[in-house]
Amino acid sequence: MILLSCNKSNKFVIKGKITHAEGRMIYLDELHVSSANPIDSAKINKKGEFEIKGKTSIPTFYLLRITEKNFITLLIDSAEVVSVQADEVNFASHYRVEGSMGSVMVNELNNKLNNTKQRLDSIASLDFIYRSRADYPQLKTMLNEETDRIVNEQVIFSTQFVKNNPFSMASVLALYQKFDINNYVIKDLQSLKVVASALNSIYPQSEHVKVLYANTVELVKNEKAAKMQQFIQQNGTNSPDIDLPDKNGKEVALSSFRGKMVLLHFWSAKDRGSRILNQALVELYQKFRNKGLEIYQVSVDTDKEAWVKAIAEDGLTWINVGDMDGSTLAVHTYNVQEVPFNYLLNKDGVIVAKGLSGPNLLSTVGEYFK
Repeated sequence: MILLSCNKSNKFVIKGKITHAEGRMIYLDELHVSSANPIDSAKINKKGEFEIKGKTSIPTFYLLRITEKNFITLLIDSAEVVSVQADEVNFASHYRVEGSMGSVMVNELNNKLNNTKQRLDSIASLDFIYRSRADYPQLKTMLNEETDRIVNEQVIFSTQFVKNNPFSMASVLALYQKFDINNYVIKDLQSLKVVASALNSIYPQSEHVKVLYANTVELVKNEKAAKMQQFIQQNGTNSPDIDLPDKNGKEVALSSFRGKMVLLHFWSAKDRGSRILNQALVELYQKFRNKGLEIYQVSVDTDKEAWVKAIAEDGLTWINVGDMDGSTLAVHTYNVQEVPFNYLLNKDGVIVAKGLSGPNLLSTVGEYFK
C-alpha cells in the first residue's frame, strides 16, 4: 500500500482546451539539458480538449507541443493537475496555465522576456528607418538611451525574480535566458551562486541543477583566477599562492617556501617536452639545492598513475603537486598556455624570470647564487 501511495503521488495530469486544433495530436516531451524525451501524446477531441499524464518525483521541465516549432514550456511537480488554455494559432506565445506554480512562473518569465525583445526589435527598426534623416545623431542617442532603459528593466526584473525564488526550478530558466545568442540577461555571479547552492541542497538529483552547479563552480574558479591575474598586474610581479595536494594527498602551499629561491614549474607526465626538461631540472636541483633552491612542480595531468610513475622514472625528488583535474585554477592564475613552462621566484616570492629552459635555465638560476 505504501509503494502504491508513493507511485500515485508521483503522477501528474495535464488537461486543457486548445481551440482550432480539433483532431490534431499534442505531445509531451521531458526537457533534458541537451535533448528532449517523448513522454506521452493525445489526440485533441472535437471540443478541443485533451489529457496527458506523466510521472515525476521532482519539479521537471517539459515541452507541450503541437508541432516542433509550436510549443510551450511547463515546469511540473509531482501530483499536480495542470490546466492549459490556448488557441492553436498563437499557442506558443499566448496561453493560460493553472494548477502548477512552476509553470505559471515559467510563463511569467517567458512573457516578460518576449515583450522585452519585441520592444528592442521595434527600436532597432526605428534606428534603421531614421538613418537617412539629418537629425539621426540626436535620434540615435535617444534610441540608445531607450534601449539601455529597456535592457536594464529586464535585468532588474530577472535578478529580482531569482532573488525572490532561489529554491524554485524556474530560477534555472531565468538564469539561462538570453537577449540574444551571446548575451545572458543575468550576468551577476552572486545570483548564480545563490540559486545553484539553494537548488543543489534540495534537488541534487536534477540534471538541470547538476549542470547549473557545475557551471557555477567553474565560473567561480575563473573569477578567482581573474582576480589573481589582476592582482599580479596591479602589484607588479608578486606571485599569488597555490595550494595543491602532493602524490600522497598532502596539501602543500607555494607560499610555504618563502625565504628560498623557488622554480615554479608546470608540466605533464604525458608531454615529451616536459619529460626532457625534467632531466635539466634534476641537474639544476642537484647543483643548487644546498644553496637554497626549491622546485615547486605543478602537474596538469588527470591520470595519477602516469603522474606518479613519471616522478619515479625521472627521479624527481622535490615537491610535486596536482589535483589530477588539470590544476586549472593554478594554470589560469599564472596564464600558462603550454607545458613545460615555469616562473622563477626570489626569496620574497617575487617573479624574477619566466619561461626558462635549456642553458638559459641553468645560467639564470646560477646568477642568483653567485
